[in-house]
Amino acid sequence: MESNESADKTVLFEVLRYNPDKDKSPVMQQYKVPLQKGITVLDGLVWIKENLDASLSWRSSCRMGVCGSCGMFINGLPRLACNNQIVHINPEKITVKPLPNFDIIRDLVPDLEGFFQKHRSVKPYLIRKEIDELDHPTGEFFQSPEELVNYIQFAYCIKCGLCLSACPTVATDERYTGPQALAQALRYNSDSRDEGAKEREAAVYSGSGVWRCHFAGACSQVCPKGVDPAMAIQLLKKDIVLKKLRLRKYQHGTGVLPKTEEWKENPKIPKAPAPTV
Repeated sequence: MESNESADKTVLFEVLRYNPDKDKSPVMQQYKVPLQKGITVLDGLVWIKENLDASLSWRSSCRMGVCGSCGMFINGLPRLACNNQIVHINPEKITVKPLPNFDIIRDLVPDLEGFFQKHRSVKPYLIRKEIDELDHPTGEFFQSPEELVNYIQFAYCIKCGLCLSACPTVATDERYTGPQALAQALRYNSDSRDEGAKEREAAVYSGSGVWRCHFAGACSQVCPKGVDPAMAIQLLKKDIVLKKLRLRKYQHGTGVLPKTEEWKENPKIPKAPAPTV
């Protein structure tokens, strides 16, 4: 049971407010929020909206560090608001701003359209040459647990945008593809089922690609999932150098396993799903 003294404690929230329809520039606004054990920054913002100011705007969804929607600049660092307790940051004062390196839509809502355009530019999906097999699957593209290890770390990305908000190159060059998209390029290039490395080269190795990275490492420091995009970028540089020196070949995707005639021989192997269209 908490004492009355702890129940009466408050934390000062200083929140950036900006409504483009009526404000010439952003301003900071202060709120006092009851401080309770386990309360997160997102919980504090919800309390403000429900009790003090219904006009406060931000993005959030899962509340458990999975969706990446609530990325914000909290006490000087890009963080997930739902994944950081107030007492672990500063129980006296919490300063919340939208993520740096993005335009502001309103209050704490960043404009992520450019972020997702860069993500799409690296073709973040499996690319295969067997078009007929993709349209009419007879089985699954086989992958061993050992092959999964080659890219699983980079598959943990939740597209929160924290890495771009921390990147000094993104801050000075809006054309830079950025650590998130480049890490996803490596994720698919390293997938044993993929054959699309050459198709991604235009985006990955352009003048705005991996060679613009100065290896500050800030992207990896703020990643809430341990993806380590800085390492991914270095591995992409190594990969293209070895391929140009012909010390490494372009990957040929693993085959389909099993074929249709094998169903009866091994009934434990799952059949291909029915077409959805």
